[in-house]
Amino acid sequence: MAAKLRFAVIVSATILVAELIAGLISNSLALLSDAGHVFTDLLALSFSWFALKQAEKPATPGMTYGYHRVGILTALVNALSLTGVSVAIFYEAANRWHHPRDVNSLLMLSVAAVGLLANLLVVAWLSHDARHNLNVRAAWWHAWGDSLSSIGVIVGGVVIYFTGRLLVDPLVSMVIGAIIVGGAWGIVKDGVRILLEASPAHLDSKDVSQSISQTTGIKGVHDLHLWSIAPGINALSCHLLIDDVSISEGACIMERVNQLLVERFNIGHSTLQLECDPCGEGRCVFHPSEHGGKASGS
Repeated sequence: MAAKLRFAVIVSATILVAELIAGLISNSLALLSDAGHVFTDLLALSFSWFALKQAEKPATPGMTYGYHRVGILTALVNALSLTGVSVAIFYEAANRWHHPRDVNSLLMLSVAAVGLLANLLVVAWLSHDARHNLNVRAAWWHAWGDSLSSIGVIVGGVVIYFTGRLLVDPLVSMVIGAIIVGGAWGIVKDGVRILLEASPAHLDSKDVSQSISQTTGIKGVHDLHLWSIAPGINALSCHLLIDDVSISEGACIMERVNQLLVERFNIGHSTLQLECDPCGEGRCVFHPSEHGGKASGS
């Protein structure tokens, strides 16, 4: 993934220089707005590449889960940068709505077309990894937003060329800004869910609990918690109620549960605690709800 992001950085940097120069020469706010978006893309892709390199670091005694959350923080920063660019676009679009300026539509059109092709290349390059990594998804959305922006600039250039309606330029800019805000909100929502350790959106805790309860050897499940360390890295902890069996048989039960969690729910990190019903005299009994989480024996 890091190599793909490095390629995307090079493409975005090339588009930025071309659109910035063409936007200033053609006096097109839509093209300059797209260039501003590309600039945030360049930052986002660079941050994403850095975050991926950090996530590759092994876990340490001080960072037992590794550095996967760096990618979440980076994705949130990228989303905020998208929002900031949108505010700037709305402000300038409102100004030009009241004070239209002449636009070189042919230059605006040609550069936007080249930018569209380059952005679509980046979108296709990142699309597979974007499904599994929120940080790459943020970078992918930046590139996809650029593609939509380029389409908007092309449409605006065509309309201005044939009709001379200069208000199309700020109107296209506002549409671009709205698209960017929509993408940023989705990233923020997913990132905040992970940081708050909410259950992954695709997992239902009741379904998970019921499936575990139906595993051979399990009599009940409680204190179940689901969360994500990072997108695609799901975790679970729970208490399992079983019969008073040997340690080896208990290990087999845990293995069956772990296999279920991986194959059906894609939960690769689980912490399972075994408990048994009150047994005969002299047997150890563990009931957290009755003993405040402490083992008791008689």
